[in-house]
Amino acid sequence: TLMSILLSHLKRGLPLSLPVIHSMKFFYTGSSQVPNFPEFVEVGFVDGLQIEHYDSNSRRFVPKQDWMNKITEEEPQFWEEQTGRGLGHQQTFKAYIEIMKQRFNQTGGVHIFQRMHSCEWDDETDEVSGFHQYGYDGEDFIVYDLKTETWIAPVQQAVPTKHQWDNDKALLAVFKNYHSTECVDWLKKFVEFGRSSLMRKDLPSVSLLQKTPSSPLTCHATGFYPDRADLFWKKDEEELHEDVVRGEILPNHDGSFQMSADLDLSGLQDEDWGRYSCEFHLAGGQEVSKRLDKRDIRTNWKTNDGVQFVVEVNTQGLETVHCLNVLLDVHQRVWKCPPEVHHHLLRLTAVQAQQVVLTPVHRVSETVSVGVGQEGPVKLAVAQGGGGVSWVGDM
Repeated sequence: TLMSILLSHLKRGLPLSLPVIHSMKFFYTGSSQVPNFPEFVEVGFVDGLQIEHYDSNSRRFVPKQDWMNKITEEEPQFWEEQTGRGLGHQQTFKAYIEIMKQRFNQTGGVHIFQRMHSCEWDDETDEVSGFHQYGYDGEDFIVYDLKTETWIAPVQQAVPTKHQWDNDKALLAVFKNYHSTECVDWLKKFVEFGRSSLMRKDLPSVSLLQKTPSSPLTCHATGFYPDRADLFWKKDEEELHEDVVRGEILPNHDGSFQMSADLDLSGLQDEDWGRYSCEFHLAGGQEVSKRLDKRDIRTNWKTNDGVQFVVEVNTQGLETVHCLNVLLDVHQRVWKCPPEVHHHLLRLTAVQAQQVVLTPVHRVSETVSVGVGQEGPVKLAVAQGGGGVSWVGDM
């Protein structure tokens, strides 16, 4: 009922209206001696959607959302100017890494220098906040305190930088103006450009997954937007906290999000299965409920209905690295791919101990022979489209 939804959201702290806090975030990564990775990468996000990309291989800033091209109607040279800034940042970060190596008494080896900054804007209260920080080899190096307008040095090697930047009044004024005015002005502009995408509400596909009979049961929700959401297990309409492990919200390649919640089944009696359900709540009041039913579980072992595998697809080598869950149903001879994986070309490369590994391929015509348990060799071909990937040949 509407009242039960209201009470549930109030209890969980989820807003009943669309998110009103918008954010713009930028991430810069300079690297040294990292194989198969650009020397410098810069990306920007608005409300969790990537809006632009630059790397030292392409040496070009490009929009990642169609609506970002609207900026050229006001500023025709915007992307050329962004490219110029990207080239400058690339050289700066190369110098930063050398400075870091000296500060930490290092010579060669793999090293990473990163910068992150953002602004957040509440479009109801007009309140503004944000952050600005630098990191080296996975640890905080120096952090800007927006309230005191000074720099914080978490490590001794950053103290000289803190003193230099704190004493540079012109630089402090630049940072203050950027976070209080400039960043927010750009954020408001981009939110208006992408309003139809940024203000949408998409419910997820919810699946029940289990690797082995002794493994926890995973409730997996994917394809939702925005990321103001919650996923949890209930028993008799009461939320469970014990025997539940909840994962963090992760991005998908298409701008949507995914999350999971694991339930320990070790103490669950057969007669109690119907009392459990997985609940997904999206900010704004929409929800999806999945009742616990053995027939709906995608498993990793042989059953009377055929052999099924839950496949983790790690599309390494593509621009975005992410994991997706795919069902291989031998009984139906169908490779069932969720919609978000259809545009990738994937090849089955190994089946060992009931673990299926997929990797990107460039030619649809490629096939590979594999063995699946005691079922004998199977030959698979890759096909693209809504039908997923189908078996070819007999088992």
